[in-house]
Parts: sequence; structure tokens; C-alpha cells
Amino acid sequence: MAIPGYCGAARGRVLRTKPVESMLEGAGEGAKLARVLTTLDLISLGVGSCVGTGMYVVSGLVAKEMAGPGVIVSFIIAAVASILSGVCYAEFGVRVPKTTGSAYTYSYVTVGEFVAFFIGWNLILEYLIGTAAGASALSSMFDSLANHTISRWMISSVGTLNGLEESYPDLLALVIAVIVTIIVAMGVKNSVGLNNVLNVINLVVWIFIMIAGLFFVKGDNWSEGQFLPFGWPGVLKGAATCFYAFIGFDIIATTGEEAKSPNTSIPYAITASLVTCLTAYVSVSVILTLMVPYDAIDTESPLMEMFVARGFYAAKFIVAIGSVAGLTVSLLGSLFPMPRVIYAMAGDGLLFRSVIFLSHVSSYTETPVVACIVSGFLAALLSLLVSLRDLIEMMSIGTLLAYTLVSVCVLLLRYQPETCSPGSEGEEFTGQPTNTCGAKNLPSLGDNEMLIGKSDKSTYSVNHPNYGTLKKLIGPRYYTMRIHLGLPGKMDRPTAATGHTVTTCVLLLFVLMFIFCSFIIFGADYIYEQSWWAVLLVVLMILLIAVLVFVILQQPENPKKLPYMAPCLPFVPAFAMLVNIYLMLKLSTVTWIRFAVWCFVGKSYIYLLIHPAFKRPLIVTLLTGALRLAWLLFHSFAFLLCNPKVVTNLS
Repeated sequence: MAIPGYCGAARGRVLRTKPVESMLEGAGEGAKLARVLTTLDLISLGVGSCVGTGMYVVSGLVAKEMAGPGVIVSFIIAAVASILSGVCYAEFGVRVPKTTGSAYTYSYVTVGEFVAFFIGWNLILEYLIGTAAGASALSSMFDSLANHTISRWMISSVGTLNGLEESYPDLLALVIAVIVTIIVAMGVKNSVGLNNVLNVINLVVWIFIMIAGLFFVKGDNWSEGQFLPFGWPGVLKGAATCFYAFIGFDIIATTGEEAKSPNTSIPYAITASLVTCLTAYVSVSVILTLMVPYDAIDTESPLMEMFVARGFYAAKFIVAIGSVAGLTVSLLGSLFPMPRVIYAMAGDGLLFRSVIFLSHVSSYTETPVVACIVSGFLAALLSLLVSLRDLIEMMSIGTLLAYTLVSVCVLLLRYQPETCSPGSEGEEFTGQPTNTCGAKNLPSLGDNEMLIGKSDKSTYSVNHPNYGTLKKLIGPRYYTMRIHLGLPGKMDRPTAATGHTVTTCVLLLFVLMFIFCSFIIFGADYIYEQSWWAVLLVVLMILLIAVLVFVILQQPENPKKLPYMAPCLPFVPAFAMLVNIYLMLKLSTVTWIRFAVWCFVGKSYIYLLIHPAFKRPLIVTLLTGALRLAWLLFHSFAFLLCNPKVVTNLS
């Protein structure tokens, strides 16, 4: 039996968007996050979150097993793909500067509450796994420096998790995660201060590697076809792996509420951090492949062992200091944004409405201290019980999904008319900001209301955003070409109809790209064999993608001009979507299964959140907790059933 008004209420909750006014400075009550971060601090956070594992681990792995010295080209290709997503993040950082939550908030103000919850839910998973993986990697580093005495003591004293010696309860990783959690909870100044110190150490070690390595380089390692031993397929395969070394710059987008000048700091910091990481990766790869033949590179500790291979043993310990600093700052970069996403979602009433203390900001530390402690505890527990190899397999999928949807949101916003509410065109939000859900950051008059943001007319001019870039590229025939192609004129403005056309095209583009990438990956054998139907299908899908992009290009853009805007719309966001979807589909089946389970739990929660039969927050919390507890017990029972040695070893 249908509940009267349920469909309308549910649709209102799912599709309503968050007004920018509710996130501007001075909105809301209670303690605020400290606005103390400079542009240099944001660059340091972005570099630190990326450069650790990329420089000390990924470079050697890709060089030996995938691309050889061509790893240099792999890093360049991956950097270009990362910059495509980076410019979309940078534009949103300017559109919604004084807020936290990164892609969660961006999707909330653009496409609605349901997608926002979905993105935030998966960002929490990625940051949680990244923190646990960082703690496990640091533990493995210390264990390696101690000649594996730590792991041997763990196995003999505590036991193993699945009967295999490489998987044991990692108490050291637990301790490391707890220590970093305490540092993050003590305040943003302490966190960023430690981050900056570790980055300086990392910079000094990098300079040492560059200078010392010049005395041992051998040009023969690149000669006689050794530069591309695996060919261009190996370079492209390596680029897919190298892309993950650039994941993490979105930490900058979570600091909008704590940056002194977010309008300029966020886009500049994203660009500068990506360029800095690219410089570090390429330079280290050059020295590594010139010092050691690609097939002799150590995949676990490539930079330390390359000096040992040339007889410079003292350098190993200097590089080890940099490795510890790099991995620590990467761990900090994973833990730092997680409580801020939780804080934003809890403040909006989308994450445990009755547990509103998750959005509490300490007046002493000016940080979401409860969210810090909860997220750090969960990450520490995960690092204790799950091996590093399993954690690595679970990484990246949620982040790539967030990158994809940020690109989608940029496309949607740039082609929408001034009145952004489909339900009440021309109306603006008036009255006192009240809320029926108990969310302190979200003014709402009810579940059926589509929240509308006012136009921030003081920030924009009326010039078309992209004419300058394309005009310089094409020259004086620019306007003639636009007329012949049926493109909108300079004075054309988007309407509700053109905005709906773009929304439809973007949705179809997303689905078509997903099908195209799936066929490219899983039907590669048919394409290589040049089966007529496979080639025809690929050509047809490419043509359809091109047609959809051209239809979007024919629609007039919103004339609002921001201090920074993603260039060459719709090509840059569309290509970013394609790259991210391709990389998502390259992940393992186990990763997708775990991702699906996590999404199922989140979907169950959001269903309870909007269902009228569960309006009381206590019931929502209890039922959601029971659902998660049942899943955890089932998973634990299945784990013990498949690994009977666990009980014996732990006892």
C-alpha cells in the first residue's frame, strides 16, 4: 500500500540541493573551523598526500614490471589525466570556496542530496582505507629497517590472521594510526606544521637523491631499445598505475573553510601540487633508471636499494629517512580530510542525524575533534586486522568516482540558467533558516522543498567565460567558425530547456562512456583480432560520444565569470570522465564487490533517512546500526569459517 505523499517527499529529499548562502561565512551558529591555512600550506598538504608512495614505491614498481625507463612517459601521461580532474576541482573550489567536504559539498549544491550522500559515503571509505594502508606501509618500513624482527615477534607472540605468515595483527600500525589521530585532533596548526616539517625533510632527501645519483648514472641503461622494453602498451599500462600516485590532491578541496583566501588559494594550490609531484616523479624516475637496469630494480624499496647496488651503503639510511617522512605525510594526508567530510555530512543531517556531535567543533582546537577520534579509531582497527596488500586492492575506486562526478557537476553547472531550481523557477529562499531535521548547517522548510541558492552577482561579470581561450587558439576566424557550426552567439543565454538538454546529454554520455570503456577492457581480444563487429561497435560508440559532446557544445553557457574556470568546455570535463571511468573499470573484481557492499550499506541508510515510517532519529540510528552489525557478524563468521587456524593462533 502506497503512503500518501511519500513519492513526492522522497523525491524532494533526494533531489534537493544545498544553497550556497548556508555555507557562507557567518552562516550557522557555534564554533567554526580555524581559518588559518595559507596557499603554501595547501600546496604542502597536496604534495604530501601524493608524493610519498608515488616517489618511493610506484616509480620502481612500474619501471621494472610495466614500462622500463618509459616510466617517465607514464608519469607524464598520468599527470595530464590528473590535471583534467584537477581543473574541475579548482573551479568548484572557487564556486563554493568557504566550505568543507570537497566533492560531497560540490555535488550537494549541484545535483542533489542523494548523489551527495553517495559521494561522501565513498570518500569516507577511501580515506579510511588510505589511512589504514598508510599506517600499514609505515609499519612495514620500520619492520624492514629492523630486519623483520618486529613481524617475527608479532607472529610468534600473537599469531596470524589467516594461517599465512605475511598476514598478522599489526599492532605497530595500530599505534602509528593512533598517534597521527591525536596530532590531527589537536588542531589544524599542529597537523599542517608537522606536514610542512616532513615535506621539508622529503625535499632535502629528494635533492640528495638527485645530486648523489648523478655520480652513478650510466647512459647504457637507456641504449639499444632499453628505454621502451615493453613498448607503448607497457607505457600506457604503467600510466594507469602511475595515475594513483597523483590521487590525493582533493585534500585541498576539503580545506575551503580553513583557508584564508580560498578563492585564489585552492585553484593555485591544486595546480602547483600536481606540477610539483610530476617534477618529483619524473626526476626520480630518470635517476633510478639511469643508475640501475630496469630489470634489476628492487620493487619494494627501489630508491634505497639503487644506492646499495652501486656500493653507496650510507645513502640507504638517508633515503630511509625520506621514505619514513614521505609515508608519514601521506598517512597524514589521508587522515586529515576524513573527519572534515564526516563533519560536513553530520552537520547537514545526512550522517547519523541523532549523533549530531560528529559535527561538533571544539572551541579549543577549532577542529571536528569527535569526528577525528572516531575516524582515526576505525582506521587504526582496520590497519590492525587487514593486511597491506588487501588494503591496497580496496583503494582508489571511491576517489575515482568522486573525480568523475565532479567533472559531471562542472558540465551541469556551466550550462544551467540563473534560476537553478527546477521546482520553483524565479523564486529565492527567504525567511529565517529553520530546519526540520536537526541539521545545523542546512536551512530547510521541509522535506518537499527544493533548496535554492541565490545568485552571487557581486562575484561575477557578464563576459562569456571561454571566448578568450578558444579565440586565441583559432584566431580571427573564431566567430565565423562558430556561426557555421551552429554554436551559440555571445549574447545567447541558457534557458530551462537548454539546461535540460545538457543534463540529458551528460547522463547519456556517462552511460555510453561506461559501456565503451567496459568493451575496450573486457573485449580487447576481439578488437586486437580486428573482428568486424567489434571494430564497428567501437567506431559507433566513438561517434555517439562525439555527437553528445557536440550537442552540449551547441548549448549556451551561463555568462557568470569566476576567478578560475575549467578551460575548453565541454572537452576537458568529458575527457576527465572518460579517463576516470576507464581506470575504475581496471580495478579488480574483489574491489568492486567490496565497493558494492559498502554502497549497499549506504543505500540502506539513506532509504531509512527518507522513509516516512522512520522519522524518529533514534529508530534510524538503531536500525542502521543493526544492519551494519549483522553484516559485520556475517563477514566475521565467514572469515572464521574459511580460516579455522585463526582461533588456534590467537589463543
